[in-house]
Amino acid sequence: MHQKDKSEDEENINNKVVVDGHVAPEEEESNLKGDYRNVAILLFLYILQGIPLGISSAVRILLQNRGVSYKEQAIFSFAAYPFTMKVLWCPIVDALYVKRFGRRKSWLVPVQVLIGSFMIILAQNVNEWLGDGEGNEPQIILLTVVFFILWFLTATQDIVVDGWCLTMLQRRNVGYAATTNSCGQTGGWFIGYVILLVFESPEFCNKYIFSEPRTEGLITLAGFLKFWGIIFLITTVFIAIFKKERSELDYELEEHPDYGVKKAYPILWEIVKLKPVLKLSLFLLTAKAGFAACDVVTSLKLIEYGMPKEKAALLAIPLVPIQLVLPFIISRYTAGPRPMSFYIKAFPYRLLMTIVIGLFVFFTPKMKTDDGFPFYFYLLLVCIYMIYQIPFRSMYICDMSFFAKISDPLIGGTYMTLMNTITNLGGSWIQTFFLWFVDVITWRRCIFDEDLLLSNSTTLPLDNKCSDKIEKEICAKSGGQCHTDIEGYYIEIGINVAYGVVWFFLIKNLILHLQSLPAKEWYVLSRKEEQREMVQVSKDK
Repeated sequence: MHQKDKSEDEENINNKVVVDGHVAPEEEESNLKGDYRNVAILLFLYILQGIPLGISSAVRILLQNRGVSYKEQAIFSFAAYPFTMKVLWCPIVDALYVKRFGRRKSWLVPVQVLIGSFMIILAQNVNEWLGDGEGNEPQIILLTVVFFILWFLTATQDIVVDGWCLTMLQRRNVGYAATTNSCGQTGGWFIGYVILLVFESPEFCNKYIFSEPRTEGLITLAGFLKFWGIIFLITTVFIAIFKKERSELDYELEEHPDYGVKKAYPILWEIVKLKPVLKLSLFLLTAKAGFAACDVVTSLKLIEYGMPKEKAALLAIPLVPIQLVLPFIISRYTAGPRPMSFYIKAFPYRLLMTIVIGLFVFFTPKMKTDDGFPFYFYLLLVCIYMIYQIPFRSMYICDMSFFAKISDPLIGGTYMTLMNTITNLGGSWIQTFFLWFVDVITWRRCIFDEDLLLSNSTTLPLDNKCSDKIEKEICAKSGGQCHTDIEGYYIEIGINVAYGVVWFFLIKNLILHLQSLPAKEWYVLSRKEEQREMVQVSKDK
């Protein structure tokens, strides 16, 4: 009897949360009273996190504007890989810390100091590395290494802030963590990508802001990096001095168990070895190949055809409402026990829109006039992209819903992180490959007027393939122009669609099979816990 009372007392304690020295019931409805400041802090930290990611996306567009090849774009795409691999060091960030300073601040403070300092140093050299100035060429390898480090630091900051949400917010408000993450990171990316590209553009600023033409925009990339680097440092100082980290109570550590470095990696390995997870990994690593060229090459191809980079950035604005509203519209299909059934329905529509986008890009040069592109061009492009977002976002939401459905509840965070890592890797390696491959299957040559050929045939670079910026400049200086005989982008669209059709019919039954498996087939720790309980019951009998 005494043992039973003790157990009930422990359960009652675990169902309550201490707030300002008082015990509050877990069942309390969500109420931000007392947490407004914490939500604001988390939101700002996520905004800061999104800014380096947006800057990296902007640099990709700036490189395209400087005439780099798609092979070089493929190399630069490796910079984003740390976000697809953060599960590899996530257990270390969770397990190692200085208790006196705080579990999350032990990592947040040094990481954000490094990010801020790194951005300030990068600001001193970024223009030269991008190839600005007489005789300079874009230093792709160096830029890739630099932004890889920046993405690594930002991914680490993401791990820290995700963990801090669980203890900074009162228990009744932990549900706001996902909202602050989504809104903050999207807002930061918007600042680092759209705001930078639009106001860095001399053409846009001369047309809409400056009364007299200038050679530079309202802001510069170097100045933008330096400004936000300083903001990172100032924010970190304030967090270190003024923000106290609430100590994690015993029951919180039980609910969000810290398995430590030694236990975390074996658990990850146990998950990976599960047969359903291996089959799901095959699906996740190959699913996005049907849309690779459409997703990663299209915007670069439009810029190559003459669309201003600031207009490319502004296209992101009308897509935001769809990203916010669509999850609520399709939740009736994705929140149930079979979210992947809706994935299968959305897949053909996304494949169809891939063909539509490829055709639109094909006709893009024909729509260009001496004054640029007409209004109807941008209207059509926005409409097509908005329609494409529906199956695109739907498939993403279905993936997330399925991951939540199959994740072992005892290690839900680790399981979800692993699933996200695999699906992100499935997108990254495919996009990198098709960025590289588009140059391989594109045939260009430098052509000259007949009169020029007759007079200077021995000195002209007739074997010039216009394969990179240097060869294109040599061709232009020689009086020729680069002509594309075979455009690799359209071949890739064809390959992607053909692959997508075959993949769909081969993998569809596998997806339905995985969806129909009982939950215990996906579990590791929960299955062991269930087995221990069964053994205990048999002993009691």
